Amino acid sequence: MRDTRESRLLLVLLIVIAFALITIDIRGGEDSPVDGARQAASAVFGPVEKGVSGAVDPVGNAIGAVRDSGTRHSRISALERENAELKQRLGSDSRNQSRVRQLDTMLQRAGAGQYGIKAAEVIGIGAAQGFSWTVTIDAGTRDGIKRDMTVLNGEGLVGRVTTVGPSSATVLLANDPDFTVGTRLEKTDELGFASGRGDRPLAVQMLNGKAKVKKGDRLVTFGSQADKPFVPGVPVGRVVRVDPSGGDLTRTVYVEPFVGFTKLDLVGIVVQAPRKDPRDTVLPAKPKPQPTPTVTVTATPPGTKPSGAPSGAPSGAPTGAAGAGDGDQE
Repeated sequence: MRDTRESRLLLVLLIVIAFALITIDIRGGEDSPVDGARQAASAVFGPVEKGVSGAVDPVGNAIGAVRDSGTRHSRISALERENAELKQRLGSDSRNQSRVRQLDTMLQRAGAGQYGIKAAEVIGIGAAQGFSWTVTIDAGTRDGIKRDMTVLNGEGLVGRVTTVGPSSATVLLANDPDFTVGTRLEKTDELGFASGRGDRPLAVQMLNGKAKVKKGDRLVTFGSQADKPFVPGVPVGRVVRVDPSGGDLTRTVYVEPFVGFTKLDLVGIVVQAPRKDPRDTVLPAKPKPQPTPTVTVTATPPGTKPSGAPSGAPSGAPTGAAGAGDGDQE
């Protein structure tokens, strides 16, 4: 609309009418003359609001089912009851069947390490407090979650809790560049410090520059004082590359994390540390190497007659009646 005198007058008139309707509505109370218009608008927009609410409610109910599972206690027995109830609430559809498997694996890992865990759901991803790799979980102080608690899943180390609210918490993932955790090499007990590198393998500085490390070796968390922020024995990853030592005091190896940080769903927060270091018991059993089938091919030496060839005749030569026919032609 062009800025003309008529348009300005129209705008002023509309404002005056709006204020007049508001005044009439307030003074009219329950018998307001604009009730008819209000009811008509409600009839038009009410079904739309109800439809949107109906679409959102199942999502909210699903998240609420995970958040409200079980009682809020830190004892192992109470946590087991919570996790059992959570499994029952997850239902039977294909997605939730996958989540039940995730929960089962996570509980097996927690049982092997004697970790008391509180199950939670990842409800948000994104940078927080300057960190690049973080997720938000639906458990907080009301669930016994505190800052600097270890977070894991059925595959291994996920990260550590950095901030906690009443009903949610932020987890710094182990692949964040600002993340560092003490590690211990399986069997040899060689120590190191693993640092996140985003979507690349973790870089681990081995404290012993002459440590014998090979591709395929596995690492677990060494543990922290008072078990915060890390409890011992949580699987970290598998060595995929070893840099030459070069005579340095330390040695760098590169480790592929067991956890897929781009597909996190259910996680467990360790609210009760194990009584003793589980060492390597939480690591899954290594798959047995499959024997490689071999095929033996025997070459026939030159001049050797194939099996079944008549003596004195080359393979494929005519015999019998064919030979007699040749004699008749002479």
